[in-house]
Amino acid sequence: MLATISRRRFLTITAAAGLALAPELGRAADPSAAITWRGVLMGADASLRIHHSDPEVARKLMAVCVAEVRRLEQIFSLYREDSALSQLNRDGLLVAPPKDLVDLLQVAQACHAQTGGAFDPTVQALWAMYRAHFSSPGADPVGPPPATLRQALAKVGLNDVLVDRNRIAFRRKGMQLTFNGIAQGYATDRVVDILRAGGIETCLVDIGEPRAVGADAAGRPWRVGVVDPAHNDRIGATFDVVDRAVATSGGYGFQFDEAGLFNHLLDPRTGRSPSLHQSVTIILASATQADALSTAFSLLPLPTIIEHLSHLPGAKARVVMATGQSVDLD
Repeated sequence: MLATISRRRFLTITAAAGLALAPELGRAADPSAAITWRGVLMGADASLRIHHSDPEVARKLMAVCVAEVRRLEQIFSLYREDSALSQLNRDGLLVAPPKDLVDLLQVAQACHAQTGGAFDPTVQALWAMYRAHFSSPGADPVGPPPATLRQALAKVGLNDVLVDRNRIAFRRKGMQLTFNGIAQGYATDRVVDILRAGGIETCLVDIGEPRAVGADAAGRPWRVGVVDPAHNDRIGATFDVVDRAVATSGGYGFQFDEAGLFNHLLDPRTGRSPSLHQSVTIILASATQADALSTAFSLLPLPTIIEHLSHLPGAKARVVMATGQSVDLD
């Protein structure tokens, strides 16, 4: 199967139960018997497909997976006023925060330290600044004035977010968090946990960041395709993966201006969108970590990426440079 990472977030799960793959059965569950669900998850069109020898088991697993993603959306969504994250961003304080919010923030803190501050979910203040600027009539194409940029940068800094099991608090007024660079990976890992607990031994889960569990039904690696950053409707590269997650980031994902000089990848140190790479793809066991590092590595020069990868056993990466040249790293 070929799964493609694109700008549109979606959930697709192709899975077969371990029993259906047993040698005495001769083959996996018939793909035509797949149970399929379609709807909206995490603010985007979503689909879920499970292959299982028992359709009733597939339906139950599907319901649990959908409920879990919706539960996480209630915590991490920026677009729901009643989410835990929206409440924190409004008030600057959240007492008795949900466990998943604390857990994800602690992972974010670890990635922040690991990347020298390149990964920083407090860049939401910068995103809001660029949105306000470029949505105004006659917006200056060179971007917001320097003073406005300085004001937004003063609200950025993960070290000024206090986190423990009892509360999350911002030290600076006007700070805001976004988990758009990590939440999809976290949701992917949670769905994988559910499927494994339900007896699924081989599957490909894709909530924007694919993660393969085992090999495919034929015993071959899953094939994951990554879009060509210069031509978003094409596949630029494919990877064979077993028990690995694949995450990619690129400035093509969302752009504030027609020229594409300002996009969703924002450097917390400068407040600007870098132009070092067209895209960065990371392959790791954890979708959460791969999601965060693909974002962070988009802001770092190639030698620094190579140095970071040397401390991640089993990690691989593909960097498409600004020149269009592709570099494969492991």
